[in-house]
Amino acid sequence: MDKCRKNIVVLEPSKIVYEGLYASISKSEYGYAFFHIHTLSEIKELTSIKNISVVLINPALVQNRVSEFIRIKKQYNDIHWVGIIYCFFDNATLKLFDATFQITEDTTAIIRKINRICNNKSSDSLHDEHLSKRETVVLKWLSKGLSNKEIADKLNVSIHTVNTHRRNIMDKTGIRSLAGLTVYAVSKGIISLE
Repeated sequence: MDKCRKNIVVLEPSKIVYEGLYASISKSEYGYAFFHIHTLSEIKELTSIKNISVVLINPALVQNRVSEFIRIKKQYNDIHWVGIIYCFFDNATLKLFDATFQITEDTTAIIRKINRICNNKSSDSLHDEHLSKRETVVLKWLSKGLSNKEIADKLNVSIHTVNTHRRNIMDKTGIRSLAGLTVYAVSKGIISLE
């Protein structure tokens, strides 16, 4: 993969989240430059002195400021906006971003998404590779707490088939934990919180 030396802005009020992202991603071979800001209005000031490629942003910062966020996105249309997901957000909010990642995702999966964005791949492929119908069903049952064996019994398939689907789901989403997969399933409307 080509090296992509880009300026990354982290728009996140939590210093701990910023420090965690910075420490994890800056260890990669890509040599990203990081900047931490706290408000959308700081984008204008920073872009006047730096060429910003990617903004990693907490979606909570735009939930009640959607029209302002859309205006800023249009004004700086060469910047890619990536949502940092660590709690539930509705689909309308998530669709505002070019891509998203779960805070629980493996660092290499996050870096892979940033590199895809830097290499101008389509934003649709950044959210995830589409899960097959069967993978979606397996994810639904996993999110509801069923074991691999229970899922295999429900679907009349072998446990090895369920393991393969589970591995494919993790590869496509970049999420390794069951809790992360459950948040992903809720955010994609595969299961509801009821």
